Amino acid sequence: MTDASSYALLGKIRTPEELRELPREELPALAIELRRYLIETLARVGGHFAANLGTVELTLALHTVFNTPEDRLVWDVGHQAYPHKALTGRRMQLESIRKHGGLHPFPSRSESIYDTFGTGHSSTSLSAAMGMAVAAKLQKADRRIVAIIGDGGITAGMAFEALNHIGSLGLDVLVVYNDNDMSISENVGALRNHSARIVHKSKTRIPTAQGDMETDRPEHWQLANRVIDENSSADVHDGAFFESLGFSYYGLFDGHDLPGLIDTLEHVKTKRGPVVLHVATIKGKGFEPAEQEPIKYHGVTGFDPVTGSMASKKPSSAKTYTQVFSDWLCAYAEIDPRMVGITPAMREGSGLVSFSKRFPDRYFDAAIAEQHAVTLGAGMAADGLKPVVAIYSTFLQRGYDQLIHDVALQNLPVVFALDRGGLVGADGATHHGSFDLSFLRCVPNMVVMAPSDENECQRMLTTGMEHDGPSAIRYPRGFGPGSEVRFKDGAIALGKARVLRECKGRRRPRIAILAFGAMVAPALEAADIIDAAVVDMRFIKPLDENLIMEMADEHDLLVTVEDNVIQGGAGSAVNELIISRHESIPVLNLGLPDHFVEHGSREELLEELGLDGSGILRRIQKRLRAKDLDAANASANQIS
Repeated sequence: MTDASSYALLGKIRTPEELRELPREELPALAIELRRYLIETLARVGGHFAANLGTVELTLALHTVFNTPEDRLVWDVGHQAYPHKALTGRRMQLESIRKHGGLHPFPSRSESIYDTFGTGHSSTSLSAAMGMAVAAKLQKADRRIVAIIGDGGITAGMAFEALNHIGSLGLDVLVVYNDNDMSISENVGALRNHSARIVHKSKTRIPTAQGDMETDRPEHWQLANRVIDENSSADVHDGAFFESLGFSYYGLFDGHDLPGLIDTLEHVKTKRGPVVLHVATIKGKGFEPAEQEPIKYHGVTGFDPVTGSMASKKPSSAKTYTQVFSDWLCAYAEIDPRMVGITPAMREGSGLVSFSKRFPDRYFDAAIAEQHAVTLGAGMAADGLKPVVAIYSTFLQRGYDQLIHDVALQNLPVVFALDRGGLVGADGATHHGSFDLSFLRCVPNMVVMAPSDENECQRMLTTGMEHDGPSAIRYPRGFGPGSEVRFKDGAIALGKARVLRECKGRRRPRIAILAFGAMVAPALEAADIIDAAVVDMRFIKPLDENLIMEMADEHDLLVTVEDNVIQGGAGSAVNELIISRHESIPVLNLGLPDHFVEHGSREELLEELGLDGSGILRRIQKRLRAKDLDAANASANQIS
């Protein structure tokens, strides 16, 4: 635990009300303590790091100037909300963030009245803030609404839609545009170039309370300036974009000059109508390793708080599913020049770093714009390319209409590589890939696959690439069971499952477990104890109907296991088949429950939900006991 006594000022602050009672001249010292607290705490427990260091002064200024929680602060994404949590009564709980039963990884309405809107996916803050501004207007409430959004989050179409609507109605919304030229990776896009031009135009001289001051910028900002040097043409008024949408524009201001920020916020607080306050911050501010490598320090598991060095991982021959995808992508690109790779701002997380370096002309970062990424792939496929859209399962939800209307309806050969399928762990409910099997299998023309190991993953990716239509391969976060990857194995026949284990004895009841994707390994664990057959189903759509019916004919109970919600999932597909064939064999569906699953390690959550090996065994045995009881009751009724 961090020694609270070493934080003379921070130790006094339990609420923003107490912060506002602090003399203004003590706030810069408080910022130093808060930043040090974050560094020392997250060095031990991990979490989102660099983004939070970048918003220390901004958070202090916002809570100082505005009467929170009556005035509403709406944070975008939430990667940068740890200082906010620390100042709103949760500092001593920060050790537990992202852990099972601990603080939510992002702002959560159920956790604090200061968290006015739940976040986790980006680019929602402006729409939510507008809704709150409408509510304040209709309720005749005298409160201010402030949305804090970064230059990464503002690239999404949803943010532009909200800006357009807010401006058209002239609502009282303050948009704090936190510009650090970073998303998780380097930010991309025309608006990013415009922001970089603003910084470059003043040769990195940013207004502060003490006047213009030369500000050291990290290497990625310097690179942005060089790019603008080469490409800039006409001088554009700094706020022209926002002013064209009906906003008053104030900027560019140093986001680490706390007295200047407070003075500026006090000024714009009096302004009515839509206002944009443009501030420049440094991701990782105050910790040099994070300033220089903000991508590396975006999310950490632990590091030396003095040197920044991270514990080296032991060499391992095992690969994560993301690494398997990365290797496959580059290998297949070598043999098929039609392949292109698309990511919505998740180059590192989705495994496209190597591809982007080896095939830069075939790599496309669409920024935080999932809808655009999907239809971009559709357009490419329409003219003969073979696009692979690498996207987290939870983020594909944002491009669902485009998947249906632009890809599947036209039967275009777009491959969706869905990382983080199932339970992801510490990022919690906003990031679990809990619904993809349900929302994908109902779409005509889609082929949906889930690998049980690393080699199956690369084979399914090849299967999708060679299929003349849309396909999705969903795989979990982290490591598989350690299977050797053999690229020569090639594609899998569409809809073909495989039996991994057969019942070895003759005892009744005979059980067959139909397992999907990552659930094959724990299903095998349970099957060894109860002598059950295990089928690696491979395909959610099309199902191996003949094999399922064989299992139904030869066994007394079918058990489906998936790490997707039970409603409408893979087990539901099996149920539908059984009913359509007029079979009466009992089926037990195991999967995720009908509620949002909170954060914790993947292993903790699977155990809690009964989807590890012992949990699957326990739930099957419970079903068998219930079946025996039903049979006994039926027999007793016949005798009576």
